[in-house]
Amino acid sequence: MSTTLALMGNPNSGKTTLFNSLTGSRQHVGNYPGITVEKREGRLQINDLDVHVIDLPGTYSLTAYTQDELVARNVLVNDQPDAVLAVLDASNLERSLYLVVQIMELGSPALVALNMMDEVRRKGMTIDTNRLSKVLGLPVMDLVARTGEGKERILEEIYSAIKNKVERKPLRISYGHDLDEALDTMQTIIDEASFLDGRYPARWLGLKYLENDEEILTLGQANPEVHARLREIVRQVAEHCRQTLNMEPESLIADYRYGFITSLLKDGIVTRSSQQARYDLTDKIDLVLTNRLAGPILMFVIVYLMFVLTFVLGDIPLGLVEDFFGWLGETVEAVLPEGLFSSLLVSGIIDGVGGVLSFTPLILIMFFFLSILEDSGYMARMAYMLDRVFRIFGLHGCSVMPFIMSGGIPGGCAVPGIMATRTLRSPKEKIATVLTAPFLNCGAKVPVFLLLSAAFFPDSGASVMFWVTLAGWVVAMLSAWLLRSTIIRGEATPFVMELPPYRLPTLRGLLLHTWERAWQYIKKAGTVILAVSVLLWAAMTFPELPEERENHYASQEAVIEAQAWDNEDDKDLALSNLENDKSQETLQYSLAGKVGTALEPVSRLAGFDWRTNIALIGGFAAKEVVVSSLGTAYSLGEVDPDESGKLSERLRNDPHWNIWVALSFMAFVLLYAPCFVAVVMIAKELNWKWATFSVIFNTVLAFGISTAIYQIGTL
Repeated sequence: MSTTLALMGNPNSGKTTLFNSLTGSRQHVGNYPGITVEKREGRLQINDLDVHVIDLPGTYSLTAYTQDELVARNVLVNDQPDAVLAVLDASNLERSLYLVVQIMELGSPALVALNMMDEVRRKGMTIDTNRLSKVLGLPVMDLVARTGEGKERILEEIYSAIKNKVERKPLRISYGHDLDEALDTMQTIIDEASFLDGRYPARWLGLKYLENDEEILTLGQANPEVHARLREIVRQVAEHCRQTLNMEPESLIADYRYGFITSLLKDGIVTRSSQQARYDLTDKIDLVLTNRLAGPILMFVIVYLMFVLTFVLGDIPLGLVEDFFGWLGETVEAVLPEGLFSSLLVSGIIDGVGGVLSFTPLILIMFFFLSILEDSGYMARMAYMLDRVFRIFGLHGCSVMPFIMSGGIPGGCAVPGIMATRTLRSPKEKIATVLTAPFLNCGAKVPVFLLLSAAFFPDSGASVMFWVTLAGWVVAMLSAWLLRSTIIRGEATPFVMELPPYRLPTLRGLLLHTWERAWQYIKKAGTVILAVSVLLWAAMTFPELPEERENHYASQEAVIEAQAWDNEDDKDLALSNLENDKSQETLQYSLAGKVGTALEPVSRLAGFDWRTNIALIGGFAAKEVVVSSLGTAYSLGEVDPDESGKLSERLRNDPHWNIWVALSFMAFVLLYAPCFVAVVMIAKELNWKWATFSVIFNTVLAFGISTAIYQIGTL
């Protein structure tokens, strides 16, 4: 018997932690059809029940101001799950119950899990869940999602609710004489007309009209006559509320809901110990970590230390993985006869994809530290502190999380960062955030910076990563200010953010989150990067040299062989140099070489030669391809036949590269056009006009900055 369970809750309520605990490995992530909101689904077996579990986006309300709220509500209305488990932050019970009340008003079969009960006990508080269950008329269970405490009771209640097919009548709250009278009238009109096919409770529809819910108003236009009557009632009520209470109906509804919640919690449901300290641990920590002066300084120190530890801990495993791919390439080259197949395996796949996978140890360590910052609650503090700065540059406080997710702390990705902008209510602030988020140091760019750090700044890898990351922030902020001052002008909207309590992350949770991110990186290297690497290898291999040039090099080799040499090493060097010249000309004659050479007159302004151009073109598909393309290019066109197989050493010994070329290259990779997937995501969130603008604007800006770095540095 297959049934459906929906998990709902506020952001940072622990809902997804419970989802992971319930479903384990039996889950997958996608997007809801037609929009970019993440869809997490899994399977749960309880006795004879096969339960399809949906982890709905975190939301504070069921009034559809954002895509998250709209998706959550539509699942309840359209899919009608057999049970809805509301996961609440028990330490903020009054605010958390606001969502539960709205679920009850919709009439969904709800259960309540009070999560973070360990935090409640630590604060010296107690919650009488039995009494709360009686006043709500719903099952209420204690839970500590991160440790699994209370999970068995929750499974029992889910099983009971689904088996017994609990049906609940929509909750009816009094919103005062004026609104109640209007709601009764609207309910009668809606029922008589079977408005919107009776899919929604009539009184609930009336509330949505009073709250100016855009989706419901749009749907209601399908019945113009009823829609007009309802709108007229809303207009009259709104005018009356403004004249008598100086309030809008939306605010009045929220006040009455909170009043209803307050009445539920009276009579000792929540009690506080007389010994409870004035400030709990979270408050005490925040006095330092979010201090106006000390907070930003500590934030920079924490991020910098993360880079230092990443390089210190990752140095040895990085070397081992690099040595492995070097050995693998040499072994394959020795076993297979010289030819196209050997070239494809060694130069196209091992040197290409291997160059990306070599950085997996550093990526794993960086993701682990990133998970600590997220799971502990510190990431939200970073957003809180940066909000003050964002306002100066015309961005919203809610833009902080998309920036951080896009690579504000390296290891992010522009795609979920762009998706996260759906929480922004101002269209202009959303456009500015979407266009500037790709400037941040995403996980796809990290291998490029790690490669160049190893080649030109071998003892300063942490410093390079820190300053590159900071540069991404600076350019993103200045670009946002430029856009908001010119083509995306508009007023800023206010910012309100909840800071979750600090929590000690569990090792299991950290390892799970680290592996999820790392697996995406590895999977990308084994699929997208592999495919693009093979295509670029083909573009760097064909067409082959004309017959007359092949004959020229064959005759030159014969001349060298026929000469009398006093020293055999001199002969080997001459043959190696000839082979090197042939490899260079072969690569330059290929399709990719011709394109790279055609761009060289312009790219030389920034210090880029034709081989560098090939890598940057590949980076339009995915930024990791920059590393794999360089690996292939420098493998096919070997500069020094005696040098190590490591790409970083090949670059360091190449006469076309120096510190200023490296800095220019890093700036360009950091800032130029988003990868193809990110461009598609921009088009989905905005439109193709803005996606095209992003490609052109970012690339032109990147080239200008790179040219300035190279020209000034080489004066």
